[in-house]
Amino acid sequence: MATAPDWYYRKPENAKHRTGAGGVVVRVDRGKILVALIRDRGDHEFVLPKGGVEVGESLEEAARREIEEEAGFRELALLGDLGVGERLGGKKVVWQKTHYFLFLTTEVTGKPTDRRDWEVKWFDLDRLPELYWPEQERLVRGGREKIIEQVTRATRPR
Repeated sequence: MATAPDWYYRKPENAKHRTGAGGVVVRVDRGKILVALIRDRGDHEFVLPKGGVEVGESLEEAARREIEEEAGFRELALLGDLGVGERLGGKKVVWQKTHYFLFLTTEVTGKPTDRRDWEVKWFDLDRLPELYWPEQERLVRGGREKIIEQVTRATRPR
């Protein structure tokens, strides 16, 4: 699988700025933490759902909206903040600063509302494919312990 070219991470001097939000969506199945990743049905590269923050939206609201649009999940319990990634946007003219959150869901099937040509696949946290965007890769793999801790705390019987 390919990863994004390095030049996506070189900020041009006059780049416009954009704030984005997205998330790592997880569920627990038979004691394993599964992570939802998305991709265009014609691509091999997986990514996390994310997008731009609209006027009047909080970062969390934007993350929830983008997850619903791109992955189809509505039942999301916020577990915490996972960090920020920065890079050029797909059109290479806007510098994106994207805030990522960790969400727990009980939904098994995601049906994207905005990206009908996208598919959602679940992967064991310990057996993830390489993600297309290196900042997302670092966020998930580097945040593995935090993800496990937050999910364990949220799913522990009381």
